[in-house]
Amino acid sequence: MKKTYIRYSEAFKRHVVKEIEEGKFNSLREAKQKYGIKGEVTINRWLKKYGKEHLLPRKVRIEMPDEQNTIKQLKKRIKQLEKALADAQVGEVINQAYFEVLCEQVGITDIEGYKKKLAKKLWEKDED
Repeated sequence: MKKTYIRYSEAFKRHVVKEIEEGKFNSLREAKQKYGIKGEVTINRWLKKYGKEHLLPRKVRIEMPDEQNTIKQLKKRIKQLEKALADAQVGEVINQAYFEVLCEQVGITDIEGYKKKLAKKLWEKDED
């Protein structure tokens, strides 16, 4: 099934924007419905295109002071955790490289098999 694209003329776009600017609609949704405009953000793009951003709906978030502090603290904690994770990943890569060099020096060729053997020994040791 072919998708149908609707192209609106410049005159039509300007007419819709003008009516919005004149306050003929309570919302952009009303204008969209009146003219059968399908796209969700089509009118928003027209308003930006013609320099009428002031007509775009605004979202205002009201927060209690403790909410603002909580958000700042959580963002700071996320950054700390991301840094700790990155450090741990770098440390793991370094440890893996050391382990491979050590295995090479002592003549171990089956590194994965040796890891399993060590894990088994550690598991048995923890059970004691």
